[in-house]
Amino acid sequence: MPVQILMPALSPTMTEGNLAKWLKAEGDAVKSGDILCEIETDKATMEFEAVDEGILGKILVAGGTSGVAVNTPIAVLLEEGEDASAISAAPAPKAAAAPAVAAAAPVAAAPVAAPAAAHGGDRVFASPLAKRIARNGNVDLAAIKGSGPHGRIVKADVEAAIAGGGAKAAAAPAAAAAPAPAPKTAPASAAASPFEPAFEEIPNSSMRKIIARRLTEAKSTIPHFYLSIDCELDALLKVRADLNGRSDAYKLSVNDFVVRAVALALKKVPAANASWGEEAIKRYTDIDISVAVATPSGLITPIVHHADHKGLAEISNEMKALAGKARDNKLKPEEFQGGGFTISNLGMFGIKEFAAIINPPQGCILAVGAGEQRPVVKNGALAVATVMTCTLSVDHRVVDGAVGAEFLAAFKKLIEDPLSMLL
Repeated sequence: MPVQILMPALSPTMTEGNLAKWLKAEGDAVKSGDILCEIETDKATMEFEAVDEGILGKILVAGGTSGVAVNTPIAVLLEEGEDASAISAAPAPKAAAAPAVAAAAPVAAAPVAAPAAAHGGDRVFASPLAKRIARNGNVDLAAIKGSGPHGRIVKADVEAAIAGGGAKAAAAPAAAAAPAPAPKTAPASAAASPFEPAFEEIPNSSMRKIIARRLTEAKSTIPHFYLSIDCELDALLKVRADLNGRSDAYKLSVNDFVVRAVALALKKVPAANASWGEEAIKRYTDIDISVAVATPSGLITPIVHHADHKGLAEISNEMKALAGKARDNKLKPEEFQGGGFTISNLGMFGIKEFAAIINPPQGCILAVGAGEQRPVVKNGALAVATVMTCTLSVDHRVVDGAVGAEFLAAFKKLIEDPLSMLL
């Protein structure tokens, strides 16, 4: 009996995904572990591996299709001894799959009789991956004819346009046949309120929707409180400069020291490495640090696992690799799911201090501000020091004020005595 290949759930929050690209064609031999296709989730673009062996008999969902519900059949695999005639014996895809796609992506619910719908009005229908490639390659999607379902622009269309040297965004005459740019914001503005400024609508990605839902839940259901502390950085900056001058194998940042200090502080104050449960508080025995990374699609928190067992150079190299994969949507599920404590650092943008929203189900998040020269009092005399303000957002159900204060005191001591982090 042919085996149905189903749309997998590649993350706990995934209810649907975009089938970006098939890497196998109908009739190809498939072995266990072969990469069948690329799937875009709410967090990343991931490769989907085959579990069974056989021949890819029929592709049920074409590459470039978005909003495919989890557990929807996407292909049929023929086992040894079966031929294409056996495909008719396989259960047909669920009829409910199509409405699920339409509900998830209202823009696709418009009439789809003509492929020209890919550029309906001022909207351009393209897969998220195609949009990202077009943006990076400075390609005008409006000038590309889509080859996906109902004229949808897919990754291959954009790559072909880039290879051909055409469809550059700067080529304004290419869009001359389209409606003038001015009406782009006028209809939406007129439909809303006569007093509202002109605007353009940017469709929410799956990732942005997940972020919005989780942070709304966090802010409205978690009893936050905040603790701030100032840390002097002069000794740390001196050690950092000295270490960076010793080797080209790494380039330490202040954030690498912060990750190391948080890990060691959690080792000293394990009660801060916890999350809330209705029946019991979970106190984590592993110290896995999530670090917020900004991407074009939104915020994601790759994880430095067992950070307390890693030195500064290892943390630095691992964070650079994770941040690069995060921006390219190439993180594996185990690289961003989980973690017991989060760090959010906006110091590189010159932000003096801020309070971050807790990343559920974790109990704490540390907001790190910029290191700047400030007047301080030392031994009764006024002096100048490089000071960094850090604010701990705490779930009061999990961590009490005294525990939060104890953690920050341990963290401050490590930051101000960086040589102790090298032991």
